[in-house]
Amino acid sequence: MTMDKGLFDSGAAPLADRMRPRSLEAMVGQDSVVGPESPLHQAIRRDDLGSIILWGPPGAGKTTLARIIASHTEANFVPMSAVMAGLKDLREALAQAKAHRAAGRRTILFLDEIHRFNKAQQDALLPHVESGAIVLIGATTENPSFEINSALLSRTRVYRLERIPDEALAGLLADALADRDQGLGAMELQAEEGVLAALAAASQGDARYALNVLEFMASTAGAGGNLDRALLKETIRNQALYYDKQGEEHFNLISALHKSMRNSDPDATMYWLARMLEGGEDPLYIARRIVRFASEDVGLADPRALTLALAAKEAVQFVGRPEADLALAEAAVFNALAPKSNALYLGWQKVRKAIRDGATDPVPMAIRNAPTELMKREGYGEGYRYAHDEPDGVADLECLPERLRGWTFYEPGGRGMEKQLAERLQQLRKRNRRP
Repeated sequence: MTMDKGLFDSGAAPLADRMRPRSLEAMVGQDSVVGPESPLHQAIRRDDLGSIILWGPPGAGKTTLARIIASHTEANFVPMSAVMAGLKDLREALAQAKAHRAAGRRTILFLDEIHRFNKAQQDALLPHVESGAIVLIGATTENPSFEINSALLSRTRVYRLERIPDEALAGLLADALADRDQGLGAMELQAEEGVLAALAAASQGDARYALNVLEFMASTAGAGGNLDRALLKETIRNQALYYDKQGEEHFNLISALHKSMRNSDPDATMYWLARMLEGGEDPLYIARRIVRFASEDVGLADPRALTLALAAKEAVQFVGRPEADLALAEAAVFNALAPKSNALYLGWQKVRKAIRDGATDPVPMAIRNAPTELMKREGYGEGYRYAHDEPDGVADLECLPERLRGWTFYEPGGRGMEKQLAERLQQLRKRNRRP
């Protein structure tokens, strides 16, 4: 097997690299992808792998799995990083793959962070994947549906690696403390009860991060030292949450916030809001989403929801973070607890569809403005009745174009203020003999 060591060369390897699993059986937390009965496991064992995309969060084991594949294959294995490699590097690798193929040998190209490649670079891969000149293994933290060209994606199989469960991660940390060959066993460290579980919980399923923190704690404590919660807290106090404001996690979290408000769950609402703010999300983006929610999911069931959402937006602009965080929480929780109605949203969709379907008739003459004598002689404003002069404040006046008469767009629901609006609308329609 020929393999470019560049991407995988560890030098003075850190603990996370030394403890990296060397076999499929040693990988934890990914049984659905690489368990003994899984198709991927069997394909690797047979050295008969097709082009695949490994998709998962940082530290889930994408690069580890690529290394294991490299150790099992007789193919020419070429690892590259999309961050470092350009189109020239890619073309050279593809040319070498073509030469190897002419000699009867396969090439597996491992492309880490494949989502970093632009469309032209991804397009350059396509004919080689399609012809079988290379077997592509792409690794990405981003949703392949959005980041990988559809033509390339259709020629690969996507395997999704999940974040490593806390229990499995705590086991990895315990192994690293005990291992005298590759781990920290020779330092004879003592770990306070529960500290490894706490570190695992704080690592968001990222094995690399967890092992890096453990190594730093060990270095601080020294040989024979004690790893306690105070040391852990000091080590991770400036931990950055895994949150890519441009990537899938951004959309996952805003979706979680929106759906928690929609389901009237204030606790989940506050949790997902805090996750976004602590992850560094633009507070104005969150404010805009709460404003949208107020009109789309609460609507006229409680018009105060929109007023409060806009007030939160003003607070963000006026005082900024962190002081405005509570204003956002106030608006979000109010929206979560408010009665819900999408009647306004549905009515608006009906109106837009009617217009797009050609209902763009002229304004009825009775409700046209007639500022000049000529316009009055032409019939502008003829038949208009001033609502304030009517006994009930409503005139017997048709305001829709003739072809739309009798159409109903807004149908209020039965929650919150819309219950009152529905009664009012029923009276109006009965008075005007509308259905």
